[in-house]
Amino acid sequence: MSGGKQVLLAEPQGFCAGVRRAIAIIELALERHGAPIYVRKEIVHNHHVVGEFQQRGVRFVDSEDEVPEGAVCVFSAHGVSPQVRQNADTRGLDVIDATCPLVAKVHQEARRFARDGRTLLLVGHADHEEVEGTFGHAPDQTIIVETVADAEALDLPSDAPVAYLTQTTLSVDETRDIIAVLQRRFTDLRGPGTDDICFASQNRQDGIRSIVDRCDLVLVVGSTNSSNSIRMVEVARRLGAEAELVPDVTHFDPAWLTGVNTVGVSAGASAPEILVNQLLDLLAELGYADTAVHRVATEDIVFTPPARLTETS
Repeated sequence: MSGGKQVLLAEPQGFCAGVRRAIAIIELALERHGAPIYVRKEIVHNHHVVGEFQQRGVRFVDSEDEVPEGAVCVFSAHGVSPQVRQNADTRGLDVIDATCPLVAKVHQEARRFARDGRTLLLVGHADHEEVEGTFGHAPDQTIIVETVADAEALDLPSDAPVAYLTQTTLSVDETRDIIAVLQRRFTDLRGPGTDDICFASQNRQDGIRSIVDRCDLVLVVGSTNSSNSIRMVEVARRLGAEAELVPDVTHFDPAWLTGVNTVGVSAGASAPEILVNQLLDLLAELGYADTAVHRVATEDIVFTPPARLTETS
């Protein structure tokens, strides 16, 4: 390793399989139906991606109620509640579902645990769209648990039949601490067959962990409303690193580089490659032209779009 200024690029970074699928769905819907098409909420949490689609006639709305009757309406990668689906159906919307398959799996688990008569402890952020969607699958039986303190404060008997599920974009460490409290407090606790935190979130957090000891500063490319990007910054800071979220190069502050030899760079699962490349180019201009890639995993999973968009008529 050279003693000069350098960049350590953690891999994998950037788009995950669920985001690639959601973006492909919009591309195919535009091709097949033409503009305008409507998307409920942001298709993925990235301002650059949303802005590019807006320029091409995609209209992002907060509610399916804002979509004209009979129009094409895409549900975002974060998923929706059954109530939203029912409302869209009642209004005759032509729905295309871009829910990430890993989020759809959590919805399925929520319904199963609810059918078993269990109280569902949903670990996640109450204001996040994914949590709103999952909560809607069993609203009368679900309690949202955001913190360790919330888990400690649950007013349920120790032998209550409970189950836990988690938002897919959480910090692995933080979630582990919350689940440990639930396991200590409840004797009849069930969990998902496999971890709900998606492999892409986990890989990106592992990538940060693998470089953090060698970096004076860690930069994560991602939007301010991107849960998984924010968790990556938190992981770096928890491990003692200086770390900043960079929505795009206009948010980069050169003062961060004072006294810095090695910059770690990664990107959240909804951040496009162009934003990462722009940051690397800027760092190179500022003297950090030596880039080494550090890979912790290879992601070869592909989620295919719905058949109705790929079939030739």
